[in-house]
Amino acid sequence: MGIPGLALTVYNPETGFWSHADGFANVEEQEPLTSEHRFYLQSISKTYMAVVILKLYEKGKLDLDDPLTNYLKYDWLMNKAGIEKITIRMLLNHTSGLPEYNYDPILVSEIVQNPQKVLTVEELLYHIGNDAMDFAPGSSYSYRNTNYALLSLVADQVTGDHKAYMQKHIFDKLGLESTTYLTEENIKSNFNLVDAYWDILLVGIPTNVSKMQRANVSSMKGDDGLVTNTKDAVEFMKGLVTGKLLKPKTLELMQDFVLDEKGEKRYGLGIQYYDLDVTYALGHSGGGIGAGCVLLYLPELDSIVFLSTNFNTMMESPIRKKAENLQIDVLKALFM
Repeated sequence: MGIPGLALTVYNPETGFWSHADGFANVEEQEPLTSEHRFYLQSISKTYMAVVILKLYEKGKLDLDDPLTNYLKYDWLMNKAGIEKITIRMLLNHTSGLPEYNYDPILVSEIVQNPQKVLTVEELLYHIGNDAMDFAPGSSYSYRNTNYALLSLVADQVTGDHKAYMQKHIFDKLGLESTTYLTEENIKSNFNLVDAYWDILLVGIPTNVSKMQRANVSSMKGDDGLVTNTKDAVEFMKGLVTGKLLKPKTLELMQDFVLDEKGEKRYGLGIQYYDLDVTYALGHSGGGIGAGCVLLYLPELDSIVFLSTNFNTMMESPIRKKAENLQIDVLKALFM
């Protein structure tokens, strides 16, 4: 198929944990991939960020209907039409109307021409300064990384350091010793982290883009930034759905899904809804320059699965085309 490596862990209360890994963590050195390697969580990080915000909500540190401007007043933010109407809830469920910072050509140029440079969240978000709103706040739905990057800054305002808060209230609480933020300070640490690959020439041959991937992920917070192994990812979801992180009513709140134009469930407060035909799942997926993953809880089967690869799943390529139904095929093989 061409994908360098693939790993997964499955959990069910009756059968416990089962893990499997195949392929290579590093193709050039032919280093076998194992379940102990750490993978990039990419946008699954949004669920972790949502838990931080919802913990602060439970503790009365913020309200979900608070205006964003109660916490952040950057010049590049305050010039947006209707900015005073955007609430924390709208950031969580992607109904804010704010534009996508990743779409800015100047930012993309900076990343491509300085692939190992680590940027701050403020430096990333600054690039939406001259962009118009996608729509009036609360009037529609559009998935935007901008929303969760801003939530990381809100959490910093409330806690002083949302990374330390996440460490204490999520990682330490659940014993997630292999989960951490990738930052400029630890970017060169080993972490037993997989190398990252991208079929950049579209010829069906993965190219190692690990340094660019590390810098890109180290720049992002809230919408991305976390690395973990497969078992820790499943333990996080297990802790979430069993009430170890949030109260039952807050878990229900997470499942207040925004509906799309067809009336189908799309996004709640940090989690997505997946219609799998014969059943459904709650969770999140993620993709980046050199990684792809999905973390799902299947309520009707009381099962959790985390599937991850060290290959770019975001952009078209011959390899991606061959593997486009891989996630569904794996789920069917495991549960259906």
